Amino acid sequence: MSSILTNTSAMVALQNLKAINMDLSKTQNEISTGKSISSASDNASMWAISKVMEADVAGFSAISKSLALGESTVAVAAAGADKIVEILKEMKEKIVTATGANVDHSKLSTDVTALSNQITSIIGAAQFNGMNLLSDAGSGTGTSLKVLSSLDRTSSAVTATSITVKSVEFTTDLAAAGTLSVANVSDANTALATIETLITAAIKGAADLGSSKGHIEDQQKFVSKLVDAMKSGIGALVDANMEEASARLQALQVQQQLGTQSLSIANKAPQMILQLFK
Repeated sequence: MSSILTNTSAMVALQNLKAINMDLSKTQNEISTGKSISSASDNASMWAISKVMEADVAGFSAISKSLALGESTVAVAAAGADKIVEILKEMKEKIVTATGANVDHSKLSTDVTALSNQITSIIGAAQFNGMNLLSDAGSGTGTSLKVLSSLDRTSSAVTATSITVKSVEFTTDLAAAGTLSVANVSDANTALATIETLITAAIKGAADLGSSKGHIEDQQKFVSKLVDAMKSGIGALVDANMEEASARLQALQVQQQLGTQSLSIANKAPQMILQLFK
């Protein structure tokens, strides 16, 4: 039945053209944004997962900066500790020399004092951004550095974890370095026993700092790889396949042209009714 009021063919053609235009618009949006899911309306569950992961990536980026700051702080202290161990070894050499009778004890005393002052100077200077892990300010209680290292996520909460680096307390442990005397053979023999204790303490402190530095470096490498993996995961969820999108765009453009022609043909159908009245 033909009707001048209802053109069923045109209605079908119009619906098909609308669907094609919607798919074409979506494909063009994918190509322009590079994402197959750019809003919650595209795929609510995948969009929500990607946003949570993006928030975690932002958090781990901040953690990476915290680890870099912590690593620099510990590295400065470790470098100072290593240098102090070397100075103490040099002091031991001077003290051993002073245990001999036919030596210039006055000159050796000057050298030992200078080396002791150098240790004090290094302890005071080995700070980064106001944190000094070689000095306890004479309190004997030490200081500690908390370095934000990770975010632990469970189904219900996110918890920040830290790496704690304790001060090696050289201010207290090496205080005796300033009292060493090699003014004579007897004092030198006494100083020799003391310097061994100081060297042992300095080596232990340097080893502790080196261990903490290695721990922070390993965590920083892990966080960097974790962020890369999370970014890759986010991309797998929401990024558009550009090859597929390009092929689909070409096909939809052809469909759009054919749909437009189909609608044009359907719109001309009522004009055929005029032939009945001639």
